[in-house]
Amino acid sequence: MVLEIKDLFVSVEDTMILQGVNLTVKGGETHAIMGPNGTGKSTLASICMGHPKYKIESGDILVDGESILDKSVDERSRMGIFLAMQNPTEVPGVTNFDFIKAALQTRMEEGKHLRVGKFILEFETASKDLAMGKGLAHRFLNQGFSGGEKKRNEILQMKLLKPKFAFLDEIDSGLDVDALRIVGENVTELKSPELGLVLITHYQRLLDYIVPDFVHVMINGKIVKTGGLDLIEKIDSQGYEWVRTELGITDFDKRPEPVSLGTCPTKSLK
Repeated sequence: MVLEIKDLFVSVEDTMILQGVNLTVKGGETHAIMGPNGTGKSTLASICMGHPKYKIESGDILVDGESILDKSVDERSRMGIFLAMQNPTEVPGVTNFDFIKAALQTRMEEGKHLRVGKFILEFETASKDLAMGKGLAHRFLNQGFSGGEKKRNEILQMKLLKPKFAFLDEIDSGLDVDALRIVGENVTELKSPELGLVLITHYQRLLDYIVPDFVHVMINGKIVKTGGLDLIEKIDSQGYEWVRTELGITDFDKRPEPVSLGTCPTKSLK
Protein backbone atom coordinates (compact mmCIF):
# COMPACT_ATOMS: atom_id res chain seq x y z
CA MET A 1 0.00 0.00 0.00
CA VAL A 2 1.86 3.07 -1.28
CA LEU A 3 0.97 6.63 -2.25
CA GLU A 4 3.62 8.20 -4.49
CA ILE A 5 3.86 11.84 -5.50
CA LYS A 6 6.42 12.20 -8.28
CA ASP A 7 8.00 15.48 -9.38
CA LEU A 8 4.66 17.29 -9.13
CA PHE A 9 4.30 20.77 -10.62
CA VAL A 10 0.95 22.48 -10.01
CA SER A 11 -0.41 25.94 -10.85
CA VAL A 12 -3.52 27.94 -10.10
CA GLU A 13 -4.60 30.95 -12.16
CA ASP A 14 -1.23 31.03 -13.97
CA THR A 15 0.72 31.07 -10.70
CA MET A 16 2.99 28.11 -10.04
CA ILE A 17 2.38 26.73 -6.53
CA LEU A 18 4.08 23.33 -6.42
CA GLN A 19 7.48 23.12 -8.06
CA GLY A 20 8.61 19.52 -8.12
CA VAL A 21 7.21 17.82 -5.01
CA ASN A 22 8.34 14.26 -4.33
CA LEU A 23 6.83 12.25 -1.49
CA THR A 24 6.23 8.54 -0.81
CA VAL A 25 3.80 7.47 1.91
CA LYS A 26 3.50 3.79 2.81
CA GLY A 27 0.89 2.08 4.94
CA GLY A 28 1.74 2.43 8.60
CA GLU A 29 3.80 5.60 8.11
CA THR A 30 3.02 9.05 9.51
CA HIS A 31 4.48 12.03 7.68
CA ALA A 32 4.39 15.63 8.93
CA ILE A 33 4.68 18.48 6.42
CA MET A 34 5.65 21.84 7.89
CA GLY A 35 6.60 25.16 6.38
CA PRO A 36 5.80 28.89 6.21
CA ASN A 37 2.38 30.11 5.06
CA GLY A 38 1.71 30.05 1.32
CA THR A 39 4.34 27.47 0.41
CA GLY A 40 1.97 24.86 -1.04
CA LYS A 41 1.19 22.52 1.86
CA SER A 42 -2.60 22.75 1.57
CA THR A 43 -2.35 22.75 -2.23
CA LEU A 44 -0.59 19.39 -2.09
CA ALA A 45 -3.42 17.87 -0.04
CA SER A 46 -6.09 19.41 -2.24
CA ILE A 47 -4.55 18.23 -5.50
CA CYS A 48 -4.21 14.68 -4.16
CA MET A 49 -7.93 14.77 -3.36
CA GLY A 50 -8.69 16.08 -6.86
CA HIS A 51 -9.60 19.75 -6.46
CA PRO A 52 -10.50 21.02 -9.96
CA LYS A 53 -9.22 24.55 -9.30
CA TYR A 54 -5.61 23.45 -9.63
CA LYS A 55 -3.82 22.55 -12.86
CA ILE A 56 -1.22 19.79 -12.88
CA GLU A 57 1.55 20.98 -15.19
CA SER A 58 3.64 17.81 -14.89
CA GLY A 59 4.40 14.92 -12.60
CA ASP A 60 2.18 12.16 -11.28
CA ILE A 61 0.30 10.84 -8.23
CA LEU A 62 0.07 7.07 -7.90
CA VAL A 63 -1.71 4.70 -5.54
CA ASP A 64 -0.14 1.23 -5.57
CA GLY A 65 1.48 2.03 -8.90
CA GLU A 66 -1.71 3.31 -10.58
CA SER A 67 -1.92 6.96 -11.62
CA ILE A 68 -4.93 8.77 -10.19
CA LEU A 69 -4.63 11.96 -12.25
CA ASP A 70 -7.59 10.95 -14.40
CA LYS A 71 -9.70 9.90 -11.40
CA SER A 72 -12.60 12.02 -10.16
CA VAL A 73 -12.89 13.08 -6.52
CA ASP A 74 -15.36 10.32 -5.69
CA GLU A 75 -13.19 7.72 -7.42
CA ARG A 76 -10.20 8.81 -5.37
CA SER A 77 -12.30 8.60 -2.24
CA ARG A 78 -13.37 5.05 -3.09
CA MET A 79 -9.70 4.20 -3.58
CA GLY A 80 -9.19 5.19 0.04
CA ILE A 81 -7.95 8.80 -0.06
CA PHE A 82 -9.35 11.12 2.60
CA LEU A 83 -8.87 14.80 3.40
CA ALA A 84 -9.72 16.33 6.79
CA MET A 85 -10.20 19.93 5.79
CA GLN A 86 -8.79 23.09 7.24
CA ASN A 87 -12.11 24.95 6.91
CA PRO A 88 -15.04 22.46 6.80
CA THR A 89 -18.15 23.82 5.09
CA GLU A 90 -21.56 24.00 6.73
CA VAL A 91 -24.25 21.99 4.90
CA PRO A 92 -27.77 22.90 6.08
CA GLY A 93 -30.43 20.25 5.65
CA VAL A 94 -28.06 17.25 5.69
CA THR A 95 -27.56 15.53 9.04
CA ASN A 96 -24.21 14.17 10.12
CA PHE A 97 -25.70 10.69 10.33
CA ASP A 98 -27.18 10.72 6.81
CA PHE A 99 -24.02 12.25 5.35
CA ILE A 100 -21.66 9.57 6.62
CA LYS A 101 -24.19 6.80 6.01
CA ALA A 102 -24.47 7.83 2.35
CA ALA A 103 -20.69 8.07 2.05
CA LEU A 104 -20.26 4.54 3.39
CA GLN A 105 -23.04 3.12 1.22
CA THR A 106 -21.52 4.48 -1.99
CA ARG A 107 -18.26 2.70 -1.15
CA MET A 108 -19.94 -0.70 -1.04
CA GLU A 109 -20.24 -3.11 -3.94
CA GLU A 110 -23.38 -2.93 -6.03
CA GLY A 111 -26.19 -4.91 -4.43
CA LYS A 112 -24.75 -4.72 -0.92
CA HIS A 113 -26.25 -2.54 1.78
CA LEU A 114 -24.98 -0.97 4.96
CA ARG A 115 -25.97 -2.72 8.18
CA VAL A 116 -27.71 0.23 9.81
CA GLY A 117 -27.80 -1.21 13.33
CA LYS A 118 -24.06 -1.79 13.34
CA PHE A 119 -23.44 1.64 11.84
CA ILE A 120 -25.54 3.34 14.54
CA LEU A 121 -23.40 1.73 17.24
CA GLU A 122 -20.16 2.69 15.48
CA PHE A 123 -21.40 6.27 15.00
CA GLU A 124 -22.38 6.61 18.65
CA THR A 125 -19.06 5.14 19.83
CA ALA A 126 -17.03 7.47 17.59
CA SER A 127 -19.10 10.47 18.73
CA LYS A 128 -18.42 9.58 22.36
CA ASP A 129 -14.71 9.06 21.70
CA LEU A 130 -14.53 12.58 20.26
CA ALA A 131 -16.74 14.14 22.97
CA MET A 132 -19.21 15.33 20.34
CA GLY A 133 -22.40 14.89 22.35
CA LYS A 134 -25.40 12.58 21.96
CA GLY A 135 -27.31 14.83 19.55
CA LEU A 136 -24.64 14.86 16.85
CA ALA A 137 -26.44 12.41 14.55
CA HIS A 138 -29.39 14.80 14.13
CA ARG A 139 -27.41 18.03 13.75
CA PHE A 140 -26.92 19.39 10.26
CA LEU A 141 -23.40 18.92 8.94
CA ASN A 142 -21.14 21.48 10.63
CA GLN A 143 -24.02 23.99 10.94
CA GLY A 144 -23.66 25.99 14.14
CA PHE A 145 -20.55 24.01 15.09
CA SER A 146 -17.67 25.68 16.85
CA GLY A 147 -14.29 25.57 15.13
CA GLY A 148 -13.21 22.75 17.41
CA GLU A 149 -16.39 20.77 16.76
CA LYS A 150 -15.86 21.04 13.01
CA LYS A 151 -12.34 19.66 13.31
CA ARG A 152 -13.45 16.81 15.57
CA ASN A 153 -16.25 16.07 13.11
CA GLU A 154 -13.65 15.61 10.37
CA ILE A 155 -11.87 13.02 12.50
CA LEU A 156 -15.20 11.30 13.22
CA GLN A 157 -15.68 10.91 9.47
CA MET A 158 -12.18 9.53 9.18
CA LYS A 159 -12.82 7.00 11.95
CA LEU A 160 -15.97 5.71 10.24
CA LEU A 161 -14.77 5.81 6.61
CA LYS A 162 -11.47 4.06 7.44
CA PRO A 163 -9.34 5.45 4.56
CA LYS A 164 -6.05 4.01 3.33
CA PHE A 165 -4.38 7.42 3.02
CA ALA A 166 -5.46 10.45 5.05
CA PHE A 167 -4.35 14.07 4.77
CA LEU A 168 -5.05 16.15 7.88
CA ASP A 169 -4.83 19.80 6.80
CA GLU A 170 -4.05 21.94 9.86
CA ILE A 171 -6.49 19.90 11.90
CA ASP A 172 -5.01 21.52 15.03
CA SER A 173 -5.86 25.12 14.14
CA GLY A 174 -8.57 26.56 16.35
CA LEU A 175 -8.42 23.74 18.90
CA ASP A 176 -8.03 24.39 22.61
CA VAL A 177 -5.80 22.16 24.72
CA ASP A 178 -8.51 19.63 25.57
CA ALA A 179 -9.83 19.37 21.99
CA LEU A 180 -6.28 18.97 20.66
CA ARG A 181 -5.69 16.11 23.08
CA ILE A 182 -8.93 14.41 22.03
CA VAL A 183 -8.13 14.75 18.33
CA GLY A 184 -4.55 13.60 18.83
CA GLU A 185 -5.53 10.55 20.84
CA ASN A 186 -8.20 9.50 18.34
CA VAL A 187 -5.91 9.87 15.34
CA THR A 188 -3.13 7.97 17.12
CA GLU A 189 -5.57 5.12 17.84
CA LEU A 190 -6.27 4.89 14.09
CA LYS A 191 -2.60 4.44 13.18
CA SER A 192 -2.04 0.99 11.67
CA PRO A 193 -0.28 -0.74 8.76
CA GLU A 194 -3.48 -0.09 6.76
CA LEU A 195 -3.23 3.72 7.09
CA GLY A 196 -0.74 6.13 5.59
CA LEU A 197 -1.06 9.49 7.34
CA VAL A 198 0.04 12.98 6.24
CA LEU A 199 -0.17 15.79 8.82
CA ILE A 200 0.00 19.38 7.58
CA THR A 201 0.73 21.72 10.46
CA HIS A 202 2.62 24.80 11.61
CA TYR A 203 3.00 23.81 15.23
CA GLN A 204 4.84 21.24 17.29
CA ARG A 205 1.91 20.85 19.69
CA LEU A 206 -0.06 18.55 17.35
CA LEU A 207 3.03 16.39 16.84
CA ASP A 208 3.31 15.94 20.60
CA TYR A 209 0.12 13.87 20.34
CA ILE A 210 0.53 12.31 16.88
CA VAL A 211 4.19 11.37 16.60
CA PRO A 212 5.42 11.33 12.98
CA ASP A 213 7.92 8.93 11.47
CA PHE A 214 9.14 11.57 9.00
CA VAL A 215 9.14 15.37 9.09
CA HIS A 216 9.31 17.36 5.84
CA VAL A 217 9.87 21.08 5.39
CA MET A 218 8.20 22.67 2.38
CA ILE A 219 9.43 26.02 1.07
CA ASN A 220 8.65 27.64 -2.28
CA GLY A 221 6.48 24.76 -3.43
CA LYS A 222 8.87 21.89 -2.84
CA ILE A 223 10.06 19.67 -0.01
CA VAL A 224 13.54 20.94 0.77
CA LYS A 225 14.44 19.03 3.92
CA THR A 226 13.41 15.78 5.62
CA GLY A 227 14.26 14.60 9.11
CA GLY A 228 12.89 13.30 12.38
CA LEU A 229 11.72 14.68 15.71
CA ASP A 230 14.88 16.75 16.10
CA LEU A 231 13.82 18.75 13.04
CA ILE A 232 10.50 19.65 14.71
CA GLU A 233 12.31 20.88 17.81
CA LYS A 234 14.65 23.07 15.79
CA ILE A 235 11.79 24.56 13.79
CA ASP A 236 9.86 25.25 17.00
CA SER A 237 12.79 27.11 18.54
CA GLN A 238 14.28 28.81 15.46
CA GLY A 239 11.56 29.02 12.81
CA TYR A 240 12.37 28.42 9.13
CA GLU A 241 14.96 31.07 8.38
CA TRP A 242 17.81 28.70 9.24
CA VAL A 243 16.53 26.24 6.62
CA ARG A 244 16.68 28.89 3.90
CA THR A 245 20.14 29.97 5.07
CA GLU A 246 21.46 26.41 5.29
CA LEU A 247 20.19 25.48 1.83
CA GLY A 248 20.86 28.83 0.17
CA ILE A 249 17.20 29.53 -0.53
CA THR A 250 17.00 33.27 -1.15
CA ASP A 251 14.02 33.66 -3.49
CA PHE A 252 11.23 33.27 -0.94
CA ASP A 253 8.26 34.59 -2.86
CA LYS A 254 4.86 35.28 -1.34
CA ARG A 255 2.21 32.96 -2.73
CA PRO A 256 -1.57 33.34 -2.73
CA GLU A 257 -3.50 31.64 0.04
CA PRO A 258 -4.63 28.13 -0.95
CA VAL A 259 -8.12 27.74 -2.36
CA SER A 260 -10.60 26.42 0.20
CA LEU A 261 -11.61 22.89 -0.71
CA GLY A 262 -15.00 23.00 1.00
CA THR A 263 -16.95 19.96 2.08
CA CYS A 264 -19.06 18.85 -0.84
CA PRO A 265 -16.38 18.24 -3.51
CA THR A 266 -14.33 16.10 -1.14
CA LYS A 267 -16.59 13.80 0.78
CA SER A 268 -20.20 14.05 -0.29
CA LEU A 269 -19.46 11.93 -3.35
CA LYS A 270 -17.83 9.11 -1.40
